[in-house]
Amino acid sequence: MAEPGELKRLPLHELHAAAGAKFGGFAGWSMPLTYPAGVMKEHLHCREAAGLFDISHMKLFVVSGREAAEALSRACPIEAGELATGQSKYTFFLNDQAGILDDLIVTRVGEDRFVVVANAGNAHTDEAHLREIASSFDCTVDALERVFLALQGPLAEAVARDAGLDIDGLAFMNGRETADGDFIARSGYTGEDGFEIAVPLDAAQALAEKLAADPRVEWIGLAARDSLRLEAGLCLHGQDITPDTNPVDAGLIWAIPKTLRSGGAYVGADALAAAIAAGPRRKRVGLKPEGRQPVRAGAALVDGDSAPVGSITSGGFGPSFGGPVAMGSVDVNALDKPIFAEVRGNRLPLALHPLPFQPHRMRKG
Repeated sequence: MAEPGELKRLPLHELHAAAGAKFGGFAGWSMPLTYPAGVMKEHLHCREAAGLFDISHMKLFVVSGREAAEALSRACPIEAGELATGQSKYTFFLNDQAGILDDLIVTRVGEDRFVVVANAGNAHTDEAHLREIASSFDCTVDALERVFLALQGPLAEAVARDAGLDIDGLAFMNGRETADGDFIARSGYTGEDGFEIAVPLDAAQALAEKLAADPRVEWIGLAARDSLRLEAGLCLHGQDITPDTNPVDAGLIWAIPKTLRSGGAYVGADALAAAIAAGPRRKRVGLKPEGRQPVRAGAALVDGDSAPVGSITSGGFGPSFGGPVAMGSVDVNALDKPIFAEVRGNRLPLALHPLPFQPHRMRKG
């Protein structure tokens, strides 16, 4: 266990070190940022073949018991009891003001059993929040100790089949538990087809080595994971969405079932209904900087009169897009005006660009 202030190590840390990874801190973990190929080649390899990511910094919980669905339907704006077995759903923990405490994926893996995947930076608070809500229901919350791997890219299915993974019948946003304790879902954070696989610790290294040995596969670090998800227009909690952002302003209302948009039993229901009725105050948008200079998260956005109109929430270079890309939160009344990013004392023109920057290629069926 890591000492206070010390970065935690992934269970497969030594495997990544042997693969030449360069490490850096993220959400309290020492994470592989890049491998010898470098960010650009890693990113493009995932788009063209298959990339392997270690995402064990993320946390999995099992919510099980007679009232597991009711507990999750209180914790999230979700109709957990309506999910088919094997169905996954993107959802949120909201606070009483409908701010997004975290975004999650919930998968029903049995009649009274659900797997919840939470973000690394919020894992501790998510667990406390979920346990507090579940304490009012006849169910239990168990934190799983797993190595969590993501296999992403157009060749991911072929690689997974050749590795003997149990993927038959899995379409996008479906998942299952296996008899030997694995959890596998057809999902990811790249916009590509692929799988996220949670494996018990004693079986993890063998699986990781088997996948990495496939000539179609390359290890992909956190840096390329970020550029892949940004091109795909996917949110990073703590940047693009925060506890001060509601799903309306984030452009994520599609994730709320229509029957729950006017209220419900979930935390934040009244505030969310009010936000929906009022309409968005700002909008999460894609932004294309003029020229080749990327803009980074935190840069202020202004209009032609230098009045503040928002901020960049994520930004960088899009290797597949072939230029700089960004997402920003912009006041809705400024969307028809020229927008500039303030970068080191200069104003950089930006153009609105549809999200995603790179078409999604997940397998829907």
